[in-house]
Amino acid sequence: MKKTLLSGVLASVITMTALVSCGNNTGANGDVIKIGAIGPLSGSASTYGVSVQEGAQLLEKEVNDAGGINGKKIKFIFEDDQADPNSAMQAFNKLVDDEKVSAILGPVTSGATLAVAPNATSRQIPMITPTGTEPTITKVGGEYMFRGCFIDSFQGEVLAKYSTEKLKSKTAAVLYNAGSDYSKGIADTFKDKFEGAGGTVGEFLTYNDKDTDFKAQLTKIKNLNPDIIVLPDYYNVVGLIAKQARGMGIQSQFLGGDGWESEELTKIGQDAVNGALYINHYYSNDESSEVKSFVDSYKKEYNKEPDSFAALSYDTSKLLVKAIEKAGKTDGAAIRDALASMELDSVTGNIKFNSERNAVKSATIIKVDGGKKVLADKVNS
Repeated sequence: MKKTLLSGVLASVITMTALVSCGNNTGANGDVIKIGAIGPLSGSASTYGVSVQEGAQLLEKEVNDAGGINGKKIKFIFEDDQADPNSAMQAFNKLVDDEKVSAILGPVTSGATLAVAPNATSRQIPMITPTGTEPTITKVGGEYMFRGCFIDSFQGEVLAKYSTEKLKSKTAAVLYNAGSDYSKGIADTFKDKFEGAGGTVGEFLTYNDKDTDFKAQLTKIKNLNPDIIVLPDYYNVVGLIAKQARGMGIQSQFLGGDGWESEELTKIGQDAVNGALYINHYYSNDESSEVKSFVDSYKKEYNKEPDSFAALSYDTSKLLVKAIEKAGKTDGAAIRDALASMELDSVTGNIKFNSERNAVKSATIIKVDGGKKVLADKVNS
């Protein structure tokens, strides 16, 4: 999920080390394979980073309880980037230069990931972002940069398709963050696809990072009275916009992207977000055995329900661990090649990589129902 909250943002890095004596011993410390992780553990996007940390640490516990990788235990080493690109760069350098990591999970947010991505190939460190959805991340990062989630343009396409085919919407307004690649990416694709399907985007409006008053934009939207309002930003901003919109008497259907996924959404937006729809990477009450097992383990460990960031982190971390195991060593090229060929049935569905090292997978549509989340639909990639 791209994130530029920070740029929307969220960043988490996982790094690995030597597996066997024939490999590069970088990152090895006795019988422990160190795993680095970069994400916003503090600041406005901290809910994302904490979820990513918890998902990775749950996998760490499971792997170690099962005997580790080839007899070696793994350990995730997290660095806080506060969803800031410069801090993410510092975290990357610390993990690679000081900790001598051999692979990276993260960052979490798109802005932070874009800043760090080129270093993956230049330093030959396999890196995979669990949640960075900005479309160009793997292109910018090169052959060592992978992505474990779907991209922003896919979210825009899904929102347009769902709006026209399921909601039968004819008119739309879009209000997005001009300072967020994530927000703009979804907004642009939605507009293109919605209008291509015969719909009309009557208002295509922007705001800036840290804005808290949206009355001017919402006044224009109220005059339009569209069927739907697309708000492709993060939960903290969306909650404010929704409350102001409902307070002005706007009754249009709200739709958004995966940045809405947080327990804080309904705390901030309260009744204003009730009935709203957004794209997500999985549904925690899904009946699949993979989802049930993960949710039960997570609740036991953390006493709360896992959000999509925790699920994506868990799955992406598992991909990295299995790639290291398959490679049989922590040589960067070997891990990269093993990761490219991985396919995994896990919490967020069947995951495999296309030629651009982006995950090919499905998306879910979630409806906010008071303090609960309800599965509205599933959309295949």
